[in-house]
Amino acid sequence: MTRNSMIAFGLGTMMLTFGAPSNATARDDGSAYEYLNLFGDVFERVRRDYVEDVSDKQLIEAAIAGMLQSLDPHSAYLDPESYADMQVDTKGEFGGLGIEVTMDGGLVKVISPIDDTPAAQAGVRAGDLITHIDHEPVLGLSLSEAVDRMRGPVGTDITITIRRGGKDTLDIDLKRAVIKIRSVRSRVDDDIGYLRVTSFSEQTDANLRRTVKEMRAQKPLKGFVLDLRNNPGGLLDQAVAVADDFLDQGEIVSTRSRDARETERYNAAKGDLIDGLPLVVLINGGSASASEIVAGALQDQKRAILMGTKSFGKGSVQTIIPLRGHGAMKLTTSRYYTPSGRSIQGVGIEPDIEVPAAKIEVLEPRRQMKEADYRNALDKKPGDGANKAPSKKDKPAAKPAGDAAKDREDAAAKAAAEDYQLQRALDLLRGMSLFSTKRAAS
Repeated sequence: MTRNSMIAFGLGTMMLTFGAPSNATARDDGSAYEYLNLFGDVFERVRRDYVEDVSDKQLIEAAIAGMLQSLDPHSAYLDPESYADMQVDTKGEFGGLGIEVTMDGGLVKVISPIDDTPAAQAGVRAGDLITHIDHEPVLGLSLSEAVDRMRGPVGTDITITIRRGGKDTLDIDLKRAVIKIRSVRSRVDDDIGYLRVTSFSEQTDANLRRTVKEMRAQKPLKGFVLDLRNNPGGLLDQAVAVADDFLDQGEIVSTRSRDARETERYNAAKGDLIDGLPLVVLINGGSASASEIVAGALQDQKRAILMGTKSFGKGSVQTIIPLRGHGAMKLTTSRYYTPSGRSIQGVGIEPDIEVPAAKIEVLEPRRQMKEADYRNALDKKPGDGANKAPSKKDKPAAKPAGDAAKDREDAAAKAAAEDYQLQRALDLLRGMSLFSTKRAAS
């Protein structure tokens, strides 16, 4: 890797890598010239005989885009505008709807909505397929063209048509907004620290370290939950840094290209940010790329328990190669491997404990006979027993109207209470803490 290189991971329009192309071995293949002549013949015939006038720029850029798009879902041509947008994305602020996307069968597939954005608030979900943008079909568009159509001036309206789970399509009306990614969110749930990392942008690790320091200064904590669900990825150096925050030693990830000499390995430095406290990592099908690096490293190094559902399975590395005056090309150049040597490309990371997303429903208990209900039970006092009428619960006092910040906190607490996967993670950490306390006392 050159001194000026920076590798990154992500999906959709997320920035993946800056760098220079490696020196490919020249091929003595006469057939290449034959097919270049074929391309020239087709190019000339189209520009001369196509029913409408098409510029040379349009034809050549379309040919480049088609060539790269045919390789895999993540290789692409970025025109100057798309290239500039991608560079803005990695800084953690951009304009649009707030969704991370990729291509799937000619349609735009939502990898995950970004928290607190128009898309998330409108109910767009991971796995949704976008079939139309402002009632125009997506089929035939490249990923960059589709993303470009979804972006626009802040405050303008847009309608996207989605297909969800093979069912009928649904129109969703959205208003474009400035998307400011708050990559780290946190709260303390009794004695457990909760950290949600929504993406890996330039400030993610610094924000995480500052947040953990502040949380531990408030009160002693018994463990942490690191929530990587619906995290579509981002910068590799940030993923490595976040994994390193919880590791004392060992490999974090390696990247391997076609040339074995270009293998890169990233190792942890000494120092665990939470001093060995128990750690549970939540993942799901929207956890991709850089978030899979973190989850895979912590799982292989036996530093954390992974809980949730299988991750997305993007184990490839893209290099962004600037093209002078013509944007850039995004080319898949290598794969990444977890410390144990696993390539998860197309497979994903299996959690240690599978916990599907679910809704919790409290069932009304049936009236059951208890020992104290017997008329002549031992130690029974007069007046006790089955004939005693159950007392009515007091009605809760009316909740005083609070300010907006308090309302948001209450809403977040309610959402957490309804989050089945998170509750299982909190239960696991509390159980581990209780077990350790009892063993220490014995």
